Amino acid sequence: MRRGPHLAAAGTIALVFSACTLDSPPSAPRSAVVAQGSSRDVSGDDEQLDEPLPGLTPDQLDRFNRGRAVFSRVFTDQTGLGPSFNSNACASCHEEPSTGGFGDDLDEDVEMHVSVESDGACLDLAAFGGAVIQHHTTTMLQTYYPDYLAEAIPSQAGSHAAHRTTPALFGFGLLEAIPASTIIALADPTDANGDGVRGRPSMVSGEVARFGRKATDVTLLGFNAGAFQNEMGITSSIAPAEQRLAGIPFPFDETIDPIPGPEISDDDLALATDFVRFLAPPPQLHGGPDANDGRQLFSSIGCATCHVPSLRTGPSSIAALSNVNVQAFTDLLLHDMGPGLADICRGGAGASEFRTEPLMGLRFRTHFLHDARSPTLEDAIAQHGGEASRSRDRFAGLKTNQKAALIAYLKTL
Repeated sequence: MRRGPHLAAAGTIALVFSACTLDSPPSAPRSAVVAQGSSRDVSGDDEQLDEPLPGLTPDQLDRFNRGRAVFSRVFTDQTGLGPSFNSNACASCHEEPSTGGFGDDLDEDVEMHVSVESDGACLDLAAFGGAVIQHHTTTMLQTYYPDYLAEAIPSQAGSHAAHRTTPALFGFGLLEAIPASTIIALADPTDANGDGVRGRPSMVSGEVARFGRKATDVTLLGFNAGAFQNEMGITSSIAPAEQRLAGIPFPFDETIDPIPGPEISDDDLALATDFVRFLAPPPQLHGGPDANDGRQLFSSIGCATCHVPSLRTGPSSIAALSNVNVQAFTDLLLHDMGPGLADICRGGAGASEFRTEPLMGLRFRTHFLHDARSPTLEDAIAQHGGEASRSRDRFAGLKTNQKAALIAYLKTL
């Protein structure tokens, strides 16, 4: 039998950023849609990006649309939300410029993560409220803890905290379909070719992990289950543990957590995952002469070593994912980005290690890097260190018109 809630006051902490707005409703599910073309001319920012991959079967397209409904579902206290959460729906944070996209409001869409390194291992502090610090709590929790409006950072974290933006999910099914052998072949952990780049695959239980800023998840299903758990407090058969709260006794009483067991069904989790799996990447735009020059510079100064422009998926029973060239602009490897970007460890990645960020949909961003610290692409490049130092310095040494050409190219992605 679960314990009753302790009524003693619990401390809270005011966070600089909150995760995402609860005032704006998530995008409503749309009716069945069809895939768009693979490229477009340069135009405005009114593109609708939450489109399915071309070549889906009617059944797969149906799962895409039903999955969008799960992705857009608004959870409540009574249906499993919380008791702490960053959002009440996936689509509330993954909203720009379309459902499945990123969160780009610096006051609302940047969240806090914590972890510590101990004896060579990375501890996510889940037993104390980590690794994600939720910025909202349910009214059920506030009934007993009226001052606990946001989760406190656990004291065990000390100063080991980091900000994270909401990533866009476009093209993630294609990233999942890239063979592990392709990713491993791109690795050079000993820098055998002497270019200063030492990418390594993130291995989890013997498999290549590719999802998450620190490459902690192998599959989309696991990645999504973790997001439901960490961002909304929605448990599943894959991620069954309620997120503990610093300063709140655990396990929670049923008046705070009314649903024992999984709060999203396996079927609904699979549908939400298929929405992400079948979500098409934004088509790269046709740039002008400057962008064409920038494409060559992107390779010649070394950016393409890590942001590999094109990868190919392997054979798949899903035709839309089978043997497809993906303009991913990533090698899905971990790289040491230097002390300037270092923050916290995660999984097997050290504080300064990050998985190369895919650049699909880069043109829709208004702030850059994992924590939104850079307001311009030029500043984001300047922030690169570690294995990216040579490319950063080569960019700095370009002529003004060459820098403009490279940025013009990046704005076609």
